[in-house]
Amino acid sequence: MDDLNSDAQPAKRSLRAAPTSTVGRGKAIVLEKGPTVDVHKADGAALHFGDSLSFYSSWERPTTIVSDGAYGVLGFEGDTSDHLDVPAWYEPHVKAWSEAARPNTTLWFWNSEIGWAAAHPILEKYGWRYVNCNIWNKGVGHIAGNVNTQKIRRFPVVTEVCVQYVFEARVGGLSLKQWLLSEWKRSGLTLRRANEACGVKDAAVRKYLDQGHLWYFPPVEAMQRLSDYANEHGRPEGRPYFSLNGKTPVTGGEWEGMRSKFSCPHGVTNVWERNAVRGEERVKSDDGRAVHLNQKPLDLMSRIIEASTDVGDVIWEPFGGLFTGSLAASRLKRRAFSAETDSTYFQYGVRRFIEATRQMPLLSSVSG
Repeated sequence: MDDLNSDAQPAKRSLRAAPTSTVGRGKAIVLEKGPTVDVHKADGAALHFGDSLSFYSSWERPTTIVSDGAYGVLGFEGDTSDHLDVPAWYEPHVKAWSEAARPNTTLWFWNSEIGWAAAHPILEKYGWRYVNCNIWNKGVGHIAGNVNTQKIRRFPVVTEVCVQYVFEARVGGLSLKQWLLSEWKRSGLTLRRANEACGVKDAAVRKYLDQGHLWYFPPVEAMQRLSDYANEHGRPEGRPYFSLNGKTPVTGGEWEGMRSKFSCPHGVTNVWERNAVRGEERVKSDDGRAVHLNQKPLDLMSRIIEASTDVGDVIWEPFGGLFTGSLAASRLKRRAFSAETDSTYFQYGVRRFIEATRQMPLLSSVSG
């Protein structure tokens, strides 16, 4: 990596037209030499050079996936030219994510509003359930007054979205709320006895066995009571009830693992007021040119990872870029798996990771 900047040359623009689906908008920096390694492993992260589709099968199953891929704006080599091709671009990845997902896996999907809208049906097709749309507002400084609104005929765009999905856990092909009611009915007990099981007047039937929008994921204690009661009082020939493996009733730990993790600091909303990355955080060449068109803020990546994982959990960053998500994961003592197809981004990203992680012990000693 020592020769990183000596190879940096302005990106060459070809006069020959090329298919718009495979030609990027143009980069400020292109390294002539390729990387000397195919994977960098350190500080709980594995950063691969190549297509993530080639690596998914070797990665540990994720607790959280951070996706920052095609936007349909020719943002990189291989990005689509508009949102119409976005679904086809993502589909093989989304299929692979679903095959590897745990019942509690969260997906954070970065994109433009139209790119996300185009990709949403594919996400739903493979079992990802929409939770919330978060807006990153970069502020008016992002356009710096350099937009001719009479020409573009719209308000200037200074936002992106980071959409939260969770993998739809299923048991025997049923969603959790369908499975809960199915198991209770299979026990032969009346619905009202679910209230007795949980020691409540009517909340168990209204919340835990409801099949509409009022359904509520039973807390571990409530789930344990439902299971214990059904297995004690239900039809003997149908036991065990509420079993995930068909042999023993679900345990509290198993049930907790059926729901995605989430925690939110007080006062944080779904509108993230944060300027675009500038200054020292921006990855640049020695002559001051920004390496990546759309580098994500480290603090926002840290926010979503910390909100949806615990220490030691696995993060996937399929479209690594400069590996901001993996760096955030490493700093938070999570394990990260990432891949990047662009040679220049990969090399700068690995160097950034090496330089940043060297500072981590110093930061820890100061904070301690």
